Amino acid sequence: MDTKAKIFYVEDDQTLGFVTKDNLELSGFEVEHYVNGNQAIKNFDPLEYDLCLLDVMLPGIDGFELAKRIRKQSIQIPIIFLTAKSMKEDRIEGLLLGGDDYITKPFSIEELILKINVFLRRKEIVGNTSNSEFEVGKYVLDYKNLRLNLGDTSKKLTLKEAELLKFLVSHKNQVVKRSDILVAVWGKDDYFLGRSLDVFISRLRKYLKEDNHIEISNRHGVGFVFKIEEE
Repeated sequence: MDTKAKIFYVEDDQTLGFVTKDNLELSGFEVEHYVNGNQAIKNFDPLEYDLCLLDVMLPGIDGFELAKRIRKQSIQIPIIFLTAKSMKEDRIEGLLLGGDDYITKPFSIEELILKINVFLRRKEIVGNTSNSEFEVGKYVLDYKNLRLNLGDTSKKLTLKEAELLKFLVSHKNQVVKRSDILVAVWGKDDYFLGRSLDVFISRLRKYLKEDNHIEISNRHGVGFVFKIEEE
C-alpha cells in the first residue's frame, strides 16, 4: 500500500504492547500505542486512524467505555477487541457496543494481521462503492454514507448495520441461513457473533418500523427472511 494504514492500539501490558506494535510495524502498519484508556481517548482523532485495536481490561476507562466514546466520534472506524480467553461474555458485550470483531489472548500475530487486513479491505470497499444506494420499501439505504433515509429524515447507521441491511436487501424474500449471514457480514460463523446478530436484527426492525410492508421474520433453527411486500 502506498500510504501506511494507521492503527490506534491500546494495551496496558507493556511487553505485549511492544511486541505487537513492533510486529505490526514490520508488517507495514503505522501504530500509535497507548497504555491506558484516559490517555488514549485524549489522543484519538477519527480522521487520523484507520482501525482501533483495544484491550478490554485497561487502567482508567476500560476498553468498552473507550469504544463507546470512539463510536460517538466515528461510526465507521473498525474496532477489534482483545479479550481474555475465559471472559466469554466480554466478547458479546464488545460486539454489541459497536465492536466489529474480537481476538482472544494469547493470539498469533499472523491471526491479528489477517483480521486487520479484512477490516481495512471492507472499509476501502465501502468508501469506493459506486452503486451505493438501495431501495428498501419506502426507505433508501445510502450504503456509502451509512445512512438510512425516509423522506426528509435520515438515520445514521454503523458499518455493521449497513452491511447487514445491504445483505438482507440483496436476498429479499428468501430464507437466508444464520451461518451465511455471519460469514458474509462478520467473516465467520461463531456463537458470540450469532448472539450479536440477533441484536442487530432487532435494531433493523426498529429502524424500518415506519414501513409496514417490510418484515424480518425468523425461521427457527435456520435463519431469517427479509420480506418486502409490493403495495
